[in-house]
Amino acid sequence: MAQKLFTSLAAAALLAVSACSEGDPVAPESDTADTETSVNVEVDPNGEDPNIWLEEVEGERALDWVRAQNDRTLGHLQATDLYNELQAEAEAIVNASERIPYGSVRDGMVYNFWQDADNVRGLWRRTSLESYATEEPEWETIINFDELAAEEDANWVYKGASCHNDGESERWTCMVSLSDGGKDAAEMREFDLTTLTWVEDGFYIPEAKSGTAWVDYDTMLIATDWGGDGSTLTESGYPTEVRRWTRGTPLEEAETIFTGDRTDVGIWPFTLELADGTQLEGVTEADTFFTSKYFVFPNGGTEALELPLPAKSSIVGSQWDLVFVTLQEDWTVEHEGEELNFSSGSLVAINAAMLEDGELGYVWEVFAPNERQSIESVALANEALLIAINDNVSGQVLTAIPDRLTGEWTTSPLDLPENGALGIVFANQHEDTVFINYEGFLTPDTLMSYNAADGEITELKSLPGRFDTEGLVVEQFEAESTDGTMIPYFIVHREDIPLDGTTPTLLYGYGGFQISMTPSYSALRGKLWLERGGAYVLANIRGGGEFGPAWHEAGLKTERQIVYDDFIAVAEDLIDRGVTSSDHLGIQGGSNGGLLMGVMLTQRPDLWDAVVVQVPLLDMLRYHLLLAGASWVDEYGSPDIPEEREWLEQMSPYHNFDQDADYPTPFFMTSTKDDRVHPGHARKMAYLFDQADMPFYYYENIDGGHSAAANLQEAARRVALEVTYLSERLMD
Repeated sequence: MAQKLFTSLAAAALLAVSACSEGDPVAPESDTADTETSVNVEVDPNGEDPNIWLEEVEGERALDWVRAQNDRTLGHLQATDLYNELQAEAEAIVNASERIPYGSVRDGMVYNFWQDADNVRGLWRRTSLESYATEEPEWETIINFDELAAEEDANWVYKGASCHNDGESERWTCMVSLSDGGKDAAEMREFDLTTLTWVEDGFYIPEAKSGTAWVDYDTMLIATDWGGDGSTLTESGYPTEVRRWTRGTPLEEAETIFTGDRTDVGIWPFTLELADGTQLEGVTEADTFFTSKYFVFPNGGTEALELPLPAKSSIVGSQWDLVFVTLQEDWTVEHEGEELNFSSGSLVAINAAMLEDGELGYVWEVFAPNERQSIESVALANEALLIAINDNVSGQVLTAIPDRLTGEWTTSPLDLPENGALGIVFANQHEDTVFINYEGFLTPDTLMSYNAADGEITELKSLPGRFDTEGLVVEQFEAESTDGTMIPYFIVHREDIPLDGTTPTLLYGYGGFQISMTPSYSALRGKLWLERGGAYVLANIRGGGEFGPAWHEAGLKTERQIVYDDFIAVAEDLIDRGVTSSDHLGIQGGSNGGLLMGVMLTQRPDLWDAVVVQVPLLDMLRYHLLLAGASWVDEYGSPDIPEEREWLEQMSPYHNFDQDADYPTPFFMTSTKDDRVHPGHARKMAYLFDQADMPFYYYENIDGGHSAAANLQEAARRVALEVTYLSERLMD
């Protein structure tokens, strides 16, 4: 919700670059152990990968290469006066005390995780709702993670807490997740919010990609790496078993209630609160990344009852004897001779009796978006249902109310700011207080409180402007893609830019997994890029969720070229309008967006002069064998299916590298600790540039996980590196 930061941990010492002209990367030094392969750096898609040694995450040879590239890249970029200026500005922003302390509400207390220059790893703290509403809340520290890391000589990164109240003694206990260096895998420890101490002999889960759900004070459902040897994990690296664990019982003796298949993406527990306040136990079996089955266990037994829901649907909560479900596919229901039709992207309500007997009963349509809308999230507060939507990539929050006689639902928008992004930061069905955040490209974040009991909206906190917006404007345009579809995009720029193609422009894209790209306020982007005359463009290409499931599904598997065509169309539209030119156009994206960058680098190297490739997928013939990659075959296609492999061979940036091409100088960024997207992707692609003696930058954060981040100082350093690179490429 707050500023979007691309983050990283600093690497090694600087090297002298006196022999290199400013604006050009230091020439890469070839790996002398592989000089015999430098004549031909093409990768045979049907043969053995000669660079597979770079997939050894902690391999000595691989890390030696990584450190050499880090030293070379940092030695050049950090030696410039521009970097020092940008890094100082970035640190001032991330360490500023005027930041919104976003939090969750429990029994009248607001809980917040806070990092600053003095608390690098952060504090978990709390204050009363009344104090929270003041300019200077009185915070009570719950856990100091810097002190904990020092005491235990560990590289702890806080990954959140799952808390439970037993409803009688008002005692709150939490499972606190601690990650080594920022990995997705974390260990979990039980913490008592009443005594502010770790629970002696309490629940404890060793490091794994675990999932938990509280049933009551003495019982939880848990999915984890049982035994720690990976035998109970899916091919994607997530749990296959859910067990019921009671306090005082050794973890390995927890009762198994559900076992999935190794070919599943993963198995995760959940609970739904029934009308009498009890928690109904449940399990989600994710057959694929986008399809699931839902099972419940009435009366706390071990017999699983499958719920009659469509495969592409998501349970979002229960209240008023209803279960609320979002649909990612069309659904037809037969009820007492009546055919009920619901469109993909809708929110529906189902009688909670389904949870006890598996009979569907009647289904009500709560909200059906039109073709330019999408549901972003659904939240339950005390006696209230809220729906956050995008309407032509502009945020709204709706309240939904049923007619007591007919059961038909009506929705109405809350009176909130327009023409920006609105997100529900916190809501809980036992709390009246709902936190809603608003932000725009040029409008700093504002946190508002909505009271579900009386409908009152109060502005709680807002950020001061962190960069000069005078003379800046935001426009929304559309570019025509190859199939005639109009692709919207936002552009932030100076009002008086000359339309002669000279404006340095950064184009950002993602295009995958039904994730929407919406307006956001970034002080770092504004101060370091926009203030210095750069323009910023956000492309709402297909693959995302801006216009619902259909917008995403248009680019799945072998249809994915349309996603890349959309991005190219936006770039060409910017050039046609005279905003920029290829010499002044840079692009950036991370994770799935990093794959987008790799494809843009290999398919259209003529269109840009800077490419920031962050924590990317790039080897699309081995991605399904690395870390969580197997979970994404429904997005990209499977290399084990001939027709899908044929497409992946055509698209895979690693396999389409051309040593004779005229590539712009790219900047590859990844993290050694990333246990979601393997760092081998970035390593191997950069190594091809290395072996071909082509200029490139490479930086691998030794810590930080998939976000490549562990603290705010590293965030400042990372963004300063990126903007230094972009400035050298696009502003000269």
